[in-house]
Amino acid sequence: MSIAVIGTGYVGLVSGTCFTEMGFDVTCIDKDQTKISRLKKAQIPIYEPGLKELVKKNMRAGRLSFTDNLKTGVKDAKTIFIAVGTPTSENDGSADLSYVFAAAREIAAHIENDSVVVIKSTVPLGTSRKVKGIIAKANPRLKFHVVSNPEFLREGRAVKDFLQPDRVIIGVDSEKSLAAMQRIYQPMISENIPVIFTDLETSELTKYAANAFLAAKIAFINEMADLCDKSGANIDDVSHGMGLDPRIGKDYLKTGPGFGGSCFPKDTLALRKIAFDLGAESEIVESVIAANDKRKIAMAKKIIKANGEVKGKTIAALGLTFKADTDDVRASAALTIIPELVKNGAKVRVYDPHGMNNARKVLSGAIEWCDDVTQALKGADSAVIITEWREFAEMDLAKVKSLLKKPLLVDLRNLFHPGDMKKAGFNYISLGREAVLQGAETRNRKPEARKKA
Repeated sequence: MSIAVIGTGYVGLVSGTCFTEMGFDVTCIDKDQTKISRLKKAQIPIYEPGLKELVKKNMRAGRLSFTDNLKTGVKDAKTIFIAVGTPTSENDGSADLSYVFAAAREIAAHIENDSVVVIKSTVPLGTSRKVKGIIAKANPRLKFHVVSNPEFLREGRAVKDFLQPDRVIIGVDSEKSLAAMQRIYQPMISENIPVIFTDLETSELTKYAANAFLAAKIAFINEMADLCDKSGANIDDVSHGMGLDPRIGKDYLKTGPGFGGSCFPKDTLALRKIAFDLGAESEIVESVIAANDKRKIAMAKKIIKANGEVKGKTIAALGLTFKADTDDVRASAALTIIPELVKNGAKVRVYDPHGMNNARKVLSGAIEWCDDVTQALKGADSAVIITEWREFAEMDLAKVKSLLKKPLLVDLRNLFHPGDMKKAGFNYISLGREAVLQGAETRNRKPEARKKA
């Protein structure tokens, strides 16, 4: 069975490659000729653990190919996945569907009767039916089917998430589209992975609802961390105690500088716009967006306060991506924090294991781009950890202390244990754990925290 995937961005490239790993022949299509030329040489445009190896493997096996010619790309495919970007509109926060609609118009002239067009892109309610109308208008004689099949990929774990998902959500509009998707996802159905078939609108909303809820968990635990700092409670134990409740769960209860990336910021904004257009209240989503925006500014203020002032000082900023194991800097807290520090007169040295190239495109000002941690730290007045890269969690603390002018470390990811940092001679500022620094040693100290320190 042959599959075509339109779009070789994060979702399209991961999805197309993983479909080949499931045994399908896949052609990935993109208008960007430079990107396609590089992909044909197995040069991957994104950093995603395990992806490059799978691309090479399936190209060698003849299952995975790339083209910039849509006509030839969809020629032998009966199932066509649209996986193009849906960026946030600058006007009202809605999802920009121009790329999705353009792809629909283009494929209308080239797909065969009974083809199944699958919307893999994250799109608002009603988009799948709009795509159906666009194709029908462009080619009235064509008999085809439309499916909504949203992705639930976590950057840094996308390959595993695709091949071993928690669930697969599929919205269908006909028996033929149902049968086609059952064939594609049969390997997962056979492994008793929940594959849920529903209608188009429910599938579309499920994606937004899931991401907005996870964003709400992050915003909530960040508020609790602030409360811990005010009250003397320990956020690590609060998170642990909450997470043991099966109704809540432990995931997404780790405090940090605010969520970012390609999904949560964009999808919460889009969901707010969807609710507004439908005349529905979205107070919770509204508060999550506002809380996250304030969080990033608050983190910059926390760094400034820890330094007394930052004017004329050099600060080593460790981490630029919105989280570890990705090169994605979209909506990263670093993109708010670093400009705030610069605006207040600081010179900022930055280092990230994989995010430097993308960050250079969006950051400017009094910034020094460093080749490694040592270069960033040497002679700096203080350091701040913005992204939870393992490289930072495993730093030699004695070396870090010797490189800094003053042993001041602001840790926005709580990578180290306050007690250990105090013993190492650091002025250590973390999130929601002031009580631990003041002698209230946690009673449920985690072994992994001890190991990282």
